[in-house]
Amino acid sequence: MYLGIDLGTSSIKVVLMNEKGAVVASTTTALSISRPHPLWSEQDPMEWWNAACKCLATLKNMRSKEMSKVRGIGLSGQQHGATLLDAKGDPLRPAILWNDGRSFRECTHIEEKVPRSWEITGNRIYPGFTAPKLLWVKSNESDVFSRVRKVLLPKDFLRFKMTGEFISDVSDSSGTSWLDVKKRIWSDEMLDVCYLDERQMPTLCEGTDVSATVTNEIAEAWGIPEKTPVVGGGGDNPCGAISVNCIQSSQAFISLGTSGVYFVASDKPTANPKGCVHTMCHAVPNMWHQMTVHLSAASCLDFVNNVTHASSIQDLLKGVEEHFAPKLGVYFLPFLSGERTPYNNPYARGVFFGLEHKTRNVSLMQAVMEGVAFNFANGQDEMLKVGIDIGDVSVVGGGSQSIFWGKILASALMRPLYYRKDREMGASLGAARLALVGVEKKDPATSFEDSPIETVVMPNDELAEHYEKKRKVFTSLYYELEPSFKKAYELS
Repeated sequence: MYLGIDLGTSSIKVVLMNEKGAVVASTTTALSISRPHPLWSEQDPMEWWNAACKCLATLKNMRSKEMSKVRGIGLSGQQHGATLLDAKGDPLRPAILWNDGRSFRECTHIEEKVPRSWEITGNRIYPGFTAPKLLWVKSNESDVFSRVRKVLLPKDFLRFKMTGEFISDVSDSSGTSWLDVKKRIWSDEMLDVCYLDERQMPTLCEGTDVSATVTNEIAEAWGIPEKTPVVGGGGDNPCGAISVNCIQSSQAFISLGTSGVYFVASDKPTANPKGCVHTMCHAVPNMWHQMTVHLSAASCLDFVNNVTHASSIQDLLKGVEEHFAPKLGVYFLPFLSGERTPYNNPYARGVFFGLEHKTRNVSLMQAVMEGVAFNFANGQDEMLKVGIDIGDVSVVGGGSQSIFWGKILASALMRPLYYRKDREMGASLGAARLALVGVEKKDPATSFEDSPIETVVMPNDELAEHYEKKRKVFTSLYYELEPSFKKAYELS
């Protein structure tokens, strides 16, 4: 048996997987987010730990026999979060999350001080990444900064609480702006510009390496064997890739979670930082990936459900399918938390355009679904510009429940989309798979069969042609509004 623990933004999910790769049991605990100021997004690291322990206690009660046979644990988690610990290993402040946009000025500072930062890290310096957050803390909370002894990513805080060790994997660490992505090591040059050094960083490992073992206290509390190995694991997106066997070059998937990700595996780092395409290490050795990141995806469905006071998201989705209007004149810019690909603009915000007296709830929902799809298509263009080869594309995450949304996405992207069994397990399943590969020393590319395909969604040619024209209007709306986003923020 193997455990996969995925620390998401809205919840933590744990799966129990057998040696054949089948999920035996799973459990989830919700998490809260604090937004005390505009652009801010924070969480309490101890809430992560308490939620993880709650999930493991549930599995212990549900499956005590299977839990006693656990051979390894894999970790996955939301990337980029700055978890700052003091000399005792206690959090100094709430963790600053991936969708926090307060450190935009610090990004400019880093890029000016290290002109070749893009070459080292494979990416632009984004407000969501970890490095600029530390500079913000230094400038605004100097007492906290002076006491920072370790900087951990969210999932690695769980590892520390489980094992007592400060360790991270290279895939998750790729999103800090401190990693030399080609060499897969910490960059002294990037650390130095943030007034940090390698002593404050966790030890690095590959996602399939056994990184540490759980303490006796944790083994007893969770009902698992003593010294159970914990592998390196990975960021949530690389682990999501592992869950659908997106490991070899050109294999791809789209994740429709709180944020949206278009992920393509590669045997070499191919960068397009100007187009805000991310280039990072994969969770398996000698592999990388490119991805576009859209800070609001399935979370936009929650947004429209809340503002319309609909009975449920499912009812709104059903209404869109029943009353779908191919030539709907309503547009939605899905920038509820700012945006990365392709704009790198933390000040961007969500916008409805084209509202009329006759506009109804289902029209707003359709506009939201289309807006997210158009944004993915713009990101796809940025990958294709630099010759990134995109093969078959699977769809995972909570938004993959809606096959009708898949029809909109497929037509906007002008390519078929593959919906597989267990697609909602995502990163937690990938983390468990990494545990099995690491403990049993298997080849990750051949260890698991592809999940069965339940549905292939093909693009509609007529709708695709219409969406190509509509996407041009969608994109022009952003550029026309771009100067106003920051002005509006400054007045808020």
